[in-house]
Amino acid sequence: MSDPPPAAGATAPVPVDPRLLEVLVCPLTKGPLIYDRAAGELISRAAGLAYPIRDGIPIMLAEEARRLDGG
Repeated sequence: MSDPPPAAGATAPVPVDPRLLEVLVCPLTKGPLIYDRAAGELISRAAGLAYPIRDGIPIMLAEEARRLDGG
């Protein structure tokens, strides 16, 4: 099953190297991350944060992360 095409005017997320995803952990908890390809984020459930991926590069800074609880 393939991903749906991007919406008009939107750009498709740049893929992240799978080898990089295997070694990355949350910088705060050192726990595992979940790759949300559609949102272009790495999710840390333990920290409650979603780290953005920009141009295929994970931005692993807590101050750049989105809080999962919406706060």
